[in-house]
Amino acid sequence: MSNLTYQCELECDTLQTGGAIELIVEPREKDLGGFSVRRVLPTRQRKMVGPWIFFDHMGPAQFAAGDGINVRPHPHIGIATVTYLFDGEILHRDSLGSYQPIRPGDINLMVAGQGITHSERERPEISSAVHNLHGLQLWLALPEAQEEIEPAFYHYPAADIPTVEIAGVPIRVMMGSAYGVSSPVKLFADTLYLEADLKTGQHLQLPSAEERAIYVVSGGLRIQGTQIPEHAMACFTAQPDLSVEATADTRLALIGGESFSKRYIEWNFVSSRKERIEQAKEDWRGGRFPKVVGDEVEYIPLPE
Repeated sequence: MSNLTYQCELECDTLQTGGAIELIVEPREKDLGGFSVRRVLPTRQRKMVGPWIFFDHMGPAQFAAGDGINVRPHPHIGIATVTYLFDGEILHRDSLGSYQPIRPGDINLMVAGQGITHSERERPEISSAVHNLHGLQLWLALPEAQEEIEPAFYHYPAADIPTVEIAGVPIRVMMGSAYGVSSPVKLFADTLYLEADLKTGQHLQLPSAEERAIYVVSGGLRIQGTQIPEHAMACFTAQPDLSVEATADTRLALIGGESFSKRYIEWNFVSSRKERIEQAKEDWRGGRFPKVVGDEVEYIPLPE
């Protein structure tokens, strides 16, 4: 989850390659007491893909009754977070008063802007029984001119996310436009995020973007003779007309968009200015961030 503070630079293996593939990132699995998380972005070699600055793959995991996700209130600035589940449920609360269960196929977009606080827990109906969780958490850096916008929260149910079938491959376009369909999810810059499910041997031509990368959620892909294994991300050059082949039944996530200027990231704070991050750290230490409505008591201290 977003409060994890282990350093990606120590947890990721990267491979420089050639052709259309610029880099392959293979995150090492972090076991958090029966719950696995893989942090894919940022890495030392690749901080961002388009506006995407953070990419976590959580699970799949099964929790016993009474156990599960329980992330205390914590702050963000300078980003919009995107939560997407394949299985399970997370309860989102924030300092705007949002109370939203996130279920498979939904898109949860939380705009931090100048500052927001949120928690990620579970409803008693979920945590009281054996339950599963599997999904992705991503952060979008906001354009410099919008880094300090007012915080906001948007929720898009699964039924609102467009689907299309290309050469027999079902695709969901979660953000941006591809394959002739456009997502209703709010954008702040040229952004692309989609998922596809390929059967063994199927091919898929990828949509164009200034920067783009594919993460193999499950299965495996071959791209121009290079194998991309399960739980790895291939970052591409700008080469057009790129296609992938599934070497097993595969679920993939593609992210991309326009290139961004340098961003600084520390803990849950992202900004184009180092001094802004220092200010956010002091504001959190000093209790000056707004509290999560309905979850006002607990919080995660600033890591020292």
